Amino acid sequence: MGPQAPLFRGLRPLKRWRYVGIFCEQLMLCAARVQVGPAHQSFWALLTREDARLRERTHMFMRRGAVRLEPGRVRVHDGAVRLDFALEEEAGWETTCPHGSEYVWTRKQGGIAAHGTLALDGGAPRPIEALAIVDDTAGHHARMTEWRWAAGVGSDPTGAPLAFNLVEGVNDPPEGSERAVWIAGTAHEAAPVSFAPDLTQIVAEDGSTLRFAAEAERHRHENLLLVRSDYQAPFGTFSGTLPGGIELVDGLGVVEHHRAHW
Repeated sequence: MGPQAPLFRGLRPLKRWRYVGIFCEQLMLCAARVQVGPAHQSFWALLTREDARLRERTHMFMRRGAVRLEPGRVRVHDGAVRLDFALEEEAGWETTCPHGSEYVWTRKQGGIAAHGTLALDGGAPRPIEALAIVDDTAGHHARMTEWRWAAGVGSDPTGAPLAFNLVEGVNDPPEGSERAVWIAGTAHEAAPVSFAPDLTQIVAEDGSTLRFAAEAERHRHENLLLVRSDYQAPFGTFSGTLPGGIELVDGLGVVEHHRAHW
C-alpha cells in the first residue's frame, strides 16, 4: 500500500488526498485535493483571525489553478483570495494500518515551517510566517468509514515547539498507528485517544486531556448517490495536555468529525 495504490481493489475505489493546514496568530488555513476512484474534489478554507471571518470554497471538479498542492508548496488563487506558501517538508510519520479487509497508508508531517504571502480583496500581499501540518493518505477504505481527528501546533511551557496528530476510528491500532506528537521536531507515537461527541475534549488512554475551543467551523453535507459525506471541521485553540502528559501552550489547529459512505 502507498501513494501509487491501484484505482480499485475489487469494488472498493481508492481514496487519496493531500491536506495542508497552516496556523499562526494571523490566520488558520486548510487546503486539500481529494480523489475517490475516478472522481476529484478540491477545497480550501481560510479564517482571518483579526476579523473572525471564514472564507471557503469547494470545487467538485478540478478547477485549474484554484488549489495547487505540490511538494513544498501550497497555493490558493480563488476569487478574492491569493495565497502562496512554501513548506519546509520532512520525511514525516508514516504508517500502513489495516482497515477492514484492506489497508490505509498515511504520512503525517507536524509543525513544519510555512512561509509565504496572503492577499485579500485585491490588496497587497502580506508576508506570513506560520507552522503547518501535512496529511498524505491513500487507501481502499471501507464503504462506511467514520473518524474523529485533530491536528495542530503549539509549544510546551519552556518554549519547545510541539505538534500533534490524533485520531479515533481509522489508522488507530494500539501500536503502529498514525497518532503522533512531535517534540522539538521529533515524532513519537501517542497513546490511543477518545474524542468527546462535541469535539471539545480529547482524552488519552493515560489520562492526559486536551481541550478544544472553536473559533470558526467548516461543515458540509454531500449526497452524490454513490458517495455521501457529512463532516464538521472547526478551527480553534487547544489547551491542556497531550498524550504522555505533555503540557500544551498556545495550541492552534483543527478538529474534524467525518462520516463517509464511499
